[in-house]
Amino acid sequence: MDEVLSLERGRLPLLVSIPHAGTRLTPEVEAALTPRGRSLPDTDWHLPRLYDFASGLGASLLVGLYSRYVIDLNRPSDDHPLYATPTTGLFPEIVLDGGALFRPGQAPDAVLRERYLELIWRPYHRALAAELVRLKREFGYALLFDAHSIRSRVPYLFEGRLPDLNLGTHSGASCDPSLAGSLLKVLEQAQGYSRVLDGRFKGGYITRHYGRPAERIHALQLELVQATYMEEDEPFRYREDLAAPIRPVLRAVLEAMLEWGEAHGRPRLIPPTR
Repeated sequence: MDEVLSLERGRLPLLVSIPHAGTRLTPEVEAALTPRGRSLPDTDWHLPRLYDFASGLGASLLVGLYSRYVIDLNRPSDDHPLYATPTTGLFPEIVLDGGALFRPGQAPDAVLRERYLELIWRPYHRALAAELVRLKREFGYALLFDAHSIRSRVPYLFEGRLPDLNLGTHSGASCDPSLAGSLLKVLEQAQGYSRVLDGRFKGGYITRHYGRPAERIHALQLELVQATYMEEDEPFRYREDLAAPIRPVLRAVLEAMLEWGEAHGRPRLIPPTR
């Protein structure tokens, strides 16, 4: 396998994870995809570009380079379902609109799947875990922001149109409630955009697994509707006119995380008893 991830280490206790922006395919997967699958419609298109300000804020940035159609970095390695409603698994066999991802009988076999788990999934999670350890060791706490995007309407998964900004905290289990409240306040102040906390998207495996507020590791996921920054149909073009107003909102979210961490993230010092 060639390079499977990109990691830029920052100088502040915030890690931005982008697991679904990758477009690389293995030869076996590429040869087996249906015409619909070849266009990679479920990619979190352009997110590294949309969040390119993050490193300037001092955040670390981790990006997966392989497509989720090879292996989904935001699913557990045992492929245990995260939602009771329809979704895709560790090794997707459908696109998010419910259509077939692979030609009949051509999905990767068990040997290939184990190879992708070992050479793509595990390196990403080792890097993610190690960076959180580094940040907590240096600062006393760590903040994880898992960045995603999705088409505004996906009838196979949900009815109607999604809110523009879908903040997920695993129903409050992955971060301190006051952190979630701070970020929700930022989203509520973003005029022209709808938002929800722990709605349809409560956070995937990354948010649920790494968010451990009792250990001072706080994780949140933001699922951003793609219509806020790009064209949702092929060729999935980035739209600067749409992206320009949403980028300050995203920047304000990351800045609010850092401000919260500065005020609340460090362990409290207990004065000695006399």
